[in-house]
Amino acid sequence: MTQSEESLAVIRGMEASLIENSDDMAAWFHEDFRWVGNTGCGVKQGLDAFRQNWQLPFRAAFSERVYRTEQFLADGEWVSCFGQIDATHTGIFMGVEATGLRVSIPYMDFWRVQNGRIVDNRVSVDFAKALHQLGLDAFNGEGWEAFDHGERCPPVPAK
Repeated sequence: MTQSEESLAVIRGMEASLIENSDDMAAWFHEDFRWVGNTGCGVKQGLDAFRQNWQLPFRAAFSERVYRTEQFLADGEWVSCFGQIDATHTGIFMGVEATGLRVSIPYMDFWRVQNGRIVDNRVSVDFAKALHQLGLDAFNGEGWEAFDHGERCPPVPAK
């Protein structure tokens, strides 16, 4: 196998473990790996921090999770993907009490695999969209979708 194929096999195995709600991710992640998320997600240094400060809180907030990875891309030791998680809001999320609503949470992941384990994971999770589905507007009406829908005129730079 090429390095790209080997890296992708690690990521597919890890994703299968996540889908199965595995409580042991050590086979896939280096114990000192770094997980870097966008604002709202935080930064986790090490497998224990990832479990305590991401995996378990996410499970507590959202049940009946269905992971829908749309596409994987592999290039040597790097693998990326994009997709969405469909889940039911059954616990506290960003201060919002459980609503029972079904939400779709888009994500992108970028992993670096060395010696068969993930050493770096950069993520972008669209929590603004999740909050919007729960009735909160993280942009307070100032989202640029208003430009797309013709509800507001986009500003232009001064000449």
